[in-house]
Amino acid sequence: MFDFVRRHTKLIMVMLFLLVIPSFVLLGIDGYTRMADGASAVAKVDGQSITQQEWDNAHRQDSDRLRAANPQIDGALLDSPQLKYASLERLVRERVLAVAASKEHLIATDARVAAQLERDPAIAALRRSDGSLDMARYRQLLAAQGLTPEAYEASVRQQLSAAEVVDGVVGTGFATQAQADVSLNAFYARREAQVQHFKPADYVAKVNPTDAELKSFYEANAARYQAPESARIEYAVLDLDAIKKSIAVNEQELRSYYDQNAASFGTPEERRASHILILAPKDAPAAEREKAKATATALLEQLRKAPGSFAEVARKSSQDDASAASGGDLGTFRRDKGIDPAIAKAAFALAKVGDISDLVESDFGYHIVELTHITPAAVPPFESMRAKLEDQYRTGQAQKQFADMAEEFRNGVYEQADSLKPVADKLKLAVQTADNVHRTPAAGATGPLADPKFLSALFAADSIGKKRNTEALELGGSQLVSGRILDYSAAHARPFAEVAAEVRTAFVQQRAAELARQAGEAQLKAWTASPAQATGLPAAVELSRANAHGEPQAVVEAVLRADPAKLPSFSGVNLGADGYAIARVVKVLPPAEQTKEQATQNLARYQQAWATAEARSYYETLKARYKVKILVPEPGGLPSSAAVTPR
Repeated sequence: MFDFVRRHTKLIMVMLFLLVIPSFVLLGIDGYTRMADGASAVAKVDGQSITQQEWDNAHRQDSDRLRAANPQIDGALLDSPQLKYASLERLVRERVLAVAASKEHLIATDARVAAQLERDPAIAALRRSDGSLDMARYRQLLAAQGLTPEAYEASVRQQLSAAEVVDGVVGTGFATQAQADVSLNAFYARREAQVQHFKPADYVAKVNPTDAELKSFYEANAARYQAPESARIEYAVLDLDAIKKSIAVNEQELRSYYDQNAASFGTPEERRASHILILAPKDAPAAEREKAKATATALLEQLRKAPGSFAEVARKSSQDDASAASGGDLGTFRRDKGIDPAIAKAAFALAKVGDISDLVESDFGYHIVELTHITPAAVPPFESMRAKLEDQYRTGQAQKQFADMAEEFRNGVYEQADSLKPVADKLKLAVQTADNVHRTPAAGATGPLADPKFLSALFAADSIGKKRNTEALELGGSQLVSGRILDYSAAHARPFAEVAAEVRTAFVQQRAAELARQAGEAQLKAWTASPAQATGLPAAVELSRANAHGEPQAVVEAVLRADPAKLPSFSGVNLGADGYAIARVVKVLPPAEQTKEQATQNLARYQQAWATAEARSYYETLKARYKVKILVPEPGGLPSSAAVTPR
């Protein structure tokens, strides 16, 4: 076929031209784009699509954020349909608020954007001593995140604008004390009740299953007795710490490293100085600046004749209110921080204590600087720094080697995908083996075997089917790992004979729980029909949401839902595997007294909850207004674990 293509290239090009060009004429390039967008759209807001790619990117960001906050999180949870759908809902919400902000002309001002940036500690740390922002470091910080200052500031403006959409609702929401009391009194309700439990353990002796019953239970619950897929694997790890330990330290290079970096090891030189300032702001008229310069020049000439009078002249003539009273003293500062750069440059240019500078021009006016003290730089001796130097030296050399070896490792595991030995031999790495490895980390696993990402790659279809090396995966930034499956065992049903004891235990527990429920329901029916028969119940206890008194939450909720007009009353609660409970509610207690501070806090919490509910309702209104359509089905929720039967 390829020979045919080569021999008839011109013919094929003509055919493609005749087929493709008319479709562009009829649909246009826009048509193709719309068709692609429509095919990948997962939601629509105000007629605009949210694509599958945007959803994937949003979910990846959410997963990275969760993984950074909790490195041990289960990878299967991050890929769950519920979490993926939550990422889509977040994306839809952001789009709705952005559209609303645009339609309502809610645009954050430059001042608000600047104030928001000021609150960011990472950006605040980039300010120089004079308050200006170090733009080079600012751009570097954002570039590490794949952003430009313009893009980042635009995103901040968009976030602030979107926040204004709901701030008006949340900020104006309020609830009265009377409203709060209705809900809070119900939430903090207290009742006295007697609770009788029917525990499965009390019915275990009554369960005597036959072999036929056990086999039937085994067959009906076959999924419980599946042996999970497992594999015997081999893997190789390129580890920065291992490289670091293997590096031999050259004494001459270590001393050379010390000499080159000595200034960064100790305390830099500091100087103390005094100044006289004649004010002349940089935006002042030229005549005013010339007058200030002439005044400063005259003072400098006076000081040249009487250098010892600097403090006296400063107190009398300096226009710096903060330092004049102390003779112009500016305190101690370093060359690169703690003082106006113009003053620092002049002070560090003076040779010895007592020297006086020429006129120094700054944005504030004209200065005369006197050097009053020098604290020399303190550099610790080589011997006291040796251990730290050696560690820094090893780390630097290891990082260089790791970068070179990492490239070889990545290429090696890919190019010779049927074995780890070639790349391991070349880089002098150990090939390790592990048996009975599963798709999820085992309890107590360490290293690569505890990493969900590595295990997921191992159990990918290609790795299982072809037993090829996985790609080189990063573990925490200082390790690369690749592995391959040697032997694979698929998930399979364990034979009945192997799990007979487990089957019997599960059957007895389930049947005992059923007997407990049946006994409880029968007793509930009898007591409801004839309350006088309810004797021998445990002593009444106070139950509330704040104090469950050791009772399951389902029992507490059943007690609090009982009709207070029909006391005493009985409620039955099916606790599933924990059996059954009957609660006899005997008294309604008033809410516990609260201090003034507690009442204030509870009202504030209620008002916050009320404002949140209003904001949620407003968001639903916006969704309807902008015709939000989520085009993928929502994953199902979790089933309830307990049922309550009130009487």
